[in-house]
Amino acid sequence: MFLVSLAVCGVAGLGVPTLVRAVPEPENDDEPKELYADVAALPGLAWKAALFSAVIGGVVAATVGATWHLLVLLPLVPVGVALGLVDWRTRLLPTRIIAPTYALVIVGVLVVWAVTGDTSDLARAGLGWVIAGFLFFVLWFVHPRGLGYGDVRLSGILGIALGHVGWGELFVGVYAGFLLGGVGGLLLSRLRIVERKDYPFGPFMLVGVLVGLLVGPAAAAYYNR
Repeated sequence: MFLVSLAVCGVAGLGVPTLVRAVPEPENDDEPKELYADVAALPGLAWKAALFSAVIGGVVAATVGATWHLLVLLPLVPVGVALGLVDWRTRLLPTRIIAPTYALVIVGVLVVWAVTGDTSDLARAGLGWVIAGFLFFVLWFVHPRGLGYGDVRLSGILGIALGHVGWGELFVGVYAGFLLGGVGGLLLSRLRIVERKDYPFGPFMLVGVLVGLLVGPAAAAYYNR
């Protein structure tokens, strides 16, 4: 399953430039940003995205094993690579990518439930959506300059996926995203790689998902001992 996941995600990663290129530019963009078409035309993007997606897919498969969770997680790998790249380059998480991804992950959860009949995974996925989405919405509402609404939308997708796997993965993944975003953003601003008040949070949230998958089971076992 490791090699299959690696290959599937690698092939899917080749489509990242096409996915980014299909995103329309904002009609009322008050602040200049890099065009999506220019991001999609970055040299070597296809093979780099394929390699990155393959590695992440392999890590995910090695972490959760040959389980039905892969049906929910693996389709998110190339999408996550595309969103992380776009957010890093433009400071935006386009709805054109996020909205269909909601449908993709929800269909995956429902298919797994239909096949396995496991209502606990289904319930955790729904609660993960509510918990992560509500938390990020509150943070955005309180301090909108520190968090974009695209991050709020993305949090729901990640909450569904992590919640489907387990409580430990959900809470560690969400917390890791916050921690990495805060520490990583501070470090990048100190190094003058990004502006202190204008750095992308989405990539840190996506890395937090991997941390949740890797560390979540151990954290849950420690808490329940």
